[in-house]
Amino acid sequence: MQDHRWISSFLEAQAAEQNAATNTLLAYGRDLKDAADWLSRKGLSFADAVRADLEDYLIFCEAQGLSQSTRARRLSALKQLYRFVHDEGWRESNPVIQISGPGKAKRLPKTLSQEDVTRLLDAAAASGRTPSDQARNTCLMELLYGTGMRVSELVGLPVAATRGDPRMLLIKGKGGKERMIPLSEPARDALILWLEHRDAAEEEGRLRGKPVSPYLFPSRGKQGHLTRHAFYLMIKDFAVQGGVSPSAVTPHTLRHAFATHLLANGADLRAIQTLLGHADLGTTEIYTHVLQERLKSLVFEHHPLAKGS
Repeated sequence: MQDHRWISSFLEAQAAEQNAATNTLLAYGRDLKDAADWLSRKGLSFADAVRADLEDYLIFCEAQGLSQSTRARRLSALKQLYRFVHDEGWRESNPVIQISGPGKAKRLPKTLSQEDVTRLLDAAAASGRTPSDQARNTCLMELLYGTGMRVSELVGLPVAATRGDPRMLLIKGKGGKERMIPLSEPARDALILWLEHRDAAEEEGRLRGKPVSPYLFPSRGKQGHLTRHAFYLMIKDFAVQGGVSPSAVTPHTLRHAFATHLLANGADLRAIQTLLGHADLGTTEIYTHVLQERLKSLVFEHHPLAKGS
């Protein structure tokens, strides 16, 4: 039963944070269920399987005559599941991190141009029925793009962490790991304005006997704060209003944009690793294609032989 809970939680996160298509989620679900069933027949589970067990499973898949692409997809599903489980703190080790598969081209993360991000921020500032809604929407987007937070970290941010006009935010990430992220001036301004609206609404509610919310973005739902899914729908609306393709915009693409734009403007890869809360630099290295393009540009622009050619 634990395996099924892990799979369900992983698929929910993929849907909310990665905008995974229905067919993709179904494929992940089938692949992971197949692996879970195979492990179960061996008296194992995702929680206690080791590298050798999962390599045996992949050998079994090959013996079944599965194509290279199908086997690569199954390994990819296992790697993403275990990365998610490790980040959540449910398992300390990642048994598939060093397993190499039959090979597939590594896809670069989808991101947004700086012009697209500007249009999204402008759309968020103009969206909402009231000035309070507009202030909240602006704060959400400025914090997301200005800090590179995961959407779950953003919507569940405690209001106590934002008091006192902070220059830095303490973020509690996956697995309970904490990190400090500096706030940009636009993000700080947006935060101050939203806190004014939020606190005024909280005071009115308190006078009517309503409990005070511990969250920066409170909600009447059972979680007590804005949900990932609700924010996902909001950001799609911002894309439509800003003239940006909605299919290209998710909360996670804003996180990728944060990292990509920092790297393109000279930030160090290890600094970006720290800001994103990646435990392993290897996870951050998906952004090195940006660094390679920048280094190529530097050589072509500044090397004397390049100038003479």
